[in-house]
Amino acid sequence: MTADISEIRPGGRKSEPGARLIGIIGPPAAGKTTLAENLAAGLPAELIREDYAGNPFLADSCAGRPDARLPAQLFFLLSRVRQLSLSSWPAEGLRVSDYGFLQDRIYARLRLAGDEFKAYLSVADRVEAMVKPPDLLIHLDAPEDVLLKRIARRGRAFERAMDAGFLSAVRKAYNNAVRDVACPVIRAECGRTDLRRAGALAAMMEEIRRALTATTAAGSEHERR
Repeated sequence: MTADISEIRPGGRKSEPGARLIGIIGPPAAGKTTLAENLAAGLPAELIREDYAGNPFLADSCAGRPDARLPAQLFFLLSRVRQLSLSSWPAEGLRVSDYGFLQDRIYARLRLAGDEFKAYLSVADRVEAMVKPPDLLIHLDAPEDVLLKRIARRGRAFERAMDAGFLSAVRKAYNNAVRDVACPVIRAECGRTDLRRAGALAAMMEEIRRALTATTAAGSEHERR
């Protein structure tokens, strides 16, 4: 384990039945999809990608069009419910997603207000229990200046409106959210650690295996009791 990859919360929930789920969370351009792809190849695991490219309201929402904010968020909510649905979740194996379901409410709180947020909650509260909870979360983070450089470099049109203030709010929201999750959390500071490098990736995979083994052991102990 390196100084910049550290497990910050052991979690208190036993492992759930079915395939294990690793969710990767963090602000835009933290490296979630790249890490998910590399973990899927290295662990190995089945990859689940966020469908941002399929969201027809996303660009207008990020550009500030008020009438696109709620449809964009509901698209993501229902897409994530479909991808992580307990009703179709496999009985065994390992899956890694380049997002965590908890981020849906994070972005909803940042982008919606008033009646829009109430409308969002009326749907989110009903479907949340239908989703497979993560067995492990990986929380990636980086300073705003690093994120802005990466956003500019990759050139996604819908991200052009993101500024340091928005990224700071996202980072703060994630830091608050991980305090309340029931599963283990591994945090990586991606401004200092390049998880594309073989050594850093190997250290991350070792942390993941250790955390998943611990949750399996906790589940077995719970069953014996």
